Amino acid sequence: MKIQDFRTLMDLQAIQQFSTGNITNTTSSRSMFQEMLTGIMSSDTLENTSQSLGSLLSTVETEAQSMLQPNALTSLNPSTAAVTTKQTSETVTNFDDMISEAATLYNLPEKLIKSVIKQESNFNPSAKSYAGAAGLMQLMPATARSLGVDDVTDPKQNIMGGSKYLSQMLSRYNGDVEMALAAYNAGPGNVDKYNGIPPFSETQNYVQKVFKNYMG
Repeated sequence: MKIQDFRTLMDLQAIQQFSTGNITNTTSSRSMFQEMLTGIMSSDTLENTSQSLGSLLSTVETEAQSMLQPNALTSLNPSTAAVTTKQTSETVTNFDDMISEAATLYNLPEKLIKSVIKQESNFNPSAKSYAGAAGLMQLMPATARSLGVDDVTDPKQNIMGGSKYLSQMLSRYNGDVEMALAAYNAGPGNVDKYNGIPPFSETQNYVQKVFKNYMG
């Protein structure tokens, strides 16, 4: 394991301890942390370990932030909220040409790419997780480099890289979309280990949401 991965684990442990401090979330946070961490440590490559750690830490981070969300919302006035919504709507259409190009290049349905982007970053090209995953399709640095992505903050590079990785996962699992999504989220090592979608609540929820959006 690389030093950065070890640091990530330490950071993840700290966030997990924070999140379990909330009584209503103690059981879910602890169980999610334990089950995902156990599976991640069995990943078949360091690259997949890094990507999976990023996914896990992003999830725990999101859960911790959700505890503070009510307070955060009270600080927004109606006009601010409206501007945010408008920007998000405009951003979606701005990436249509890039998504179409990636879909053609990697033989993917445009809607599948959009569904992954929606779940990963909600079409925010500046999105960055505490773990270091960044951009529209939330690529970890090691994964981005292996895909030829020099700048994860560049929307086109991120979409091309993420789509290429998604295409690789689809090929690996013979076109099974749900298996490919599970691999995108938890790493192919975990999918191979469990011979299917891993029994991680975070991954199962991820697959369900993305697949439902894709099929809807």
